[in-house]
Amino acid sequence: MIKLRLKRFGKKKEASFRIVACNSTSRRDGRPLQELGFYNPRTKETRLDTEALRTRLTQGAQPTDVVRSLLEKGGLLDKTERPSIAIGKAKLEKEKLAKAKTKEENDSSKAESESNEAES
Repeated sequence: MIKLRLKRFGKKKEASFRIVACNSTSRRDGRPLQELGFYNPRTKETRLDTEALRTRLTQGAQPTDVVRSLLEKGGLLDKTERPSIAIGKAKLEKEKLAKAKTKEENDSSKAESESNEAES
């Protein structure tokens, strides 16, 4: 299977990446089938070869998560909400509701204890 992924280059602690099409079994920095773009995470600079990327995607190449997000930002892919993100958002909402409920219960119990002290 052909994957669209990042190939690292640059100095130590100053990495830049090339977006490449390569065989899924090849090494990270091995020889790619085709170079399709460039990404610099320090400056957020991204250059994409849109025609070549479109042809690779129509041929069935699968982008990795990072490359998928870069292609979504570049407008080549539709933004899709991945299941792991949806599950994480649902979990955060549950936690928020639980915190609000416990805070509400604590506030009501404090108000009751203060009113009882005022009566005595």
